[in-house]
Amino acid sequence: MLAAKTLPLISPLSTSSKISDDFSISFKTFVPVTERIGKSKITCLSSSSESVIAPEIDTQSTPAQTRVKILSEALPFIQKFRGKTIVVKYGGAAMKSEALQASVIADIVLLSCVGLRIVFVHGGGPEINQWLGKLSIKPNFLNGLRVTDASTMEIVSMVLVGKVNKNLVALINKAGATAVGLSGIDGRILTARPSPNAAQLGFVGDIASVDPSIILPLVDNNHIPVIASVAADATGKAYNINADTAAGELAAALGAEKLILLTDVAGILEDRDDPGSLVKEIDIKGVKKMVLDGTIAAGMIPKVNCCVRSLAQGVRTASIIDGRLEHSLLLEILTDEGAGTMITG
Repeated sequence: MLAAKTLPLISPLSTSSKISDDFSISFKTFVPVTERIGKSKITCLSSSSESVIAPEIDTQSTPAQTRVKILSEALPFIQKFRGKTIVVKYGGAAMKSEALQASVIADIVLLSCVGLRIVFVHGGGPEINQWLGKLSIKPNFLNGLRVTDASTMEIVSMVLVGKVNKNLVALINKAGATAVGLSGIDGRILTARPSPNAAQLGFVGDIASVDPSIILPLVDNNHIPVIASVAADATGKAYNINADTAAGELAAALGAEKLILLTDVAGILEDRDDPGSLVKEIDIKGVKKMVLDGTIAAGMIPKVNCCVRSLAQGVRTASIIDGRLEHSLLLEILTDEGAGTMITG
């Protein structure tokens, strides 16, 4: 039997009551994120013992009673995750769409403001392809991994570390939090080694070791580390690292409560042609069975392998969620409904 459950997730604090559907619906009544980011911001007020959220928004946009109800229903989830480390890998459709990007940034800032310790890991494939095109370099892939010669690696570093990373930091800061931009090279956060297929892939690396010591003081002080998936080996040579892998290994090293991968699909599906067959929760045994029988295939395999590896190293849960869904992070963390598939140990 497949060790998967397709029923809605149960509240993390109670099995006898379920938060009403009004909460998830209520998120849709918020002022559109693109308007909130443009006209106002969320301000985090920090003290030695707590951080609170002070929204500077048009209070006429949502009835007061609705706003109070939303906050009260989110409380059990905030209490569960407050003070816990959540590693979020950002990419895919949520990176390509300005509206979805604004949604993700707003979610990250809100979660940080209510006390979650957020670590934000990103790739930037579409942006890399765009810049390679400007230089008349044709992108080349092997088994879903970018073939990275010396010229391509130079572009990868410039785009991920110099452009994408700093743009995300600026957006988070603008939205009211304090972000710090890093790459895996900084402080030897990630030490790379050549891929076993280096002859075909070039400067595509695996992760040899992780040192999170530079990250810990940042999250301890309510800052949001934003980490580009580039690393160097022991000799200082730069490598392109798969962002899912980087996020999973960082989550394990940080003892994270949760790893979240934003993707371009609804999650793990029992039938790849049926979006309605979403598996809401599954354990490692069930994932392995779905890989063996071919239900999980192609680009989803590296993602689930990354999740399984992080769980095996102590991460409590790993979720693959739909980055095309507005406020998918809030739906995944602050509601019973979730926004994809949660994998447990």
